[in-house]
Amino acid sequence: MSIRADSRNRKTMLAVAGVVCGMVGLAYASVPLYDLFCRVTGYGGTTQVAEQGAEKILDREIAVRFDATTSPKLPWTFQPEQREVTLKVGESAIAYYRATNNSDKPITGTATFNVTPLKAGLYFNKIECFCFTEQTLKPGESVDMPVVYYVDPEIDEDPNLDEVRTLTLSYTFFPAETADGDNEKGKLASLK
Repeated sequence: MSIRADSRNRKTMLAVAGVVCGMVGLAYASVPLYDLFCRVTGYGGTTQVAEQGAEKILDREIAVRFDATTSPKLPWTFQPEQREVTLKVGESAIAYYRATNNSDKPITGTATFNVTPLKAGLYFNKIECFCFTEQTLKPGESVDMPVVYYVDPEIDEDPNLDEVRTLTLSYTFFPAETADGDNEKGKLASLK
């Protein structure tokens, strides 16, 4: 083999190795990048986090419906305290969800959430929410968990959302993952 062919083979091998390393790096970065993308754009109904309420309140009213589900792997009862609230765009409101641990052991859960229609997620802001942290309930314990929210007045500037008069805020509780990466399935299996 010539020196020239050897040099080309080395360059090709380095290029392929570089592509493979780049793909592995992107695979590891994809989840945090996707999460960031969803939070910035509201994609998939991802809500926004705000430190304070809106600076202005509009005359436009919007209804917010509340939905709750629980993973079959979590022995909790979880439901909204109210089914729907009507408020003005920009007005802060508080809603409560009630969770009850129906088992005889303490269990930690974590909530996922979204807003529908999905295109409205960018304008739904939570100031305070039980979904920001894991929740641990003692055996038989019931708690009322608040979410403080508002609909951003910028929704009024988006022509794609002119027809939206109702939003649905949905939560699903799952067993929380433990520090070793397992979820509480092992604990829950012992409950049966």
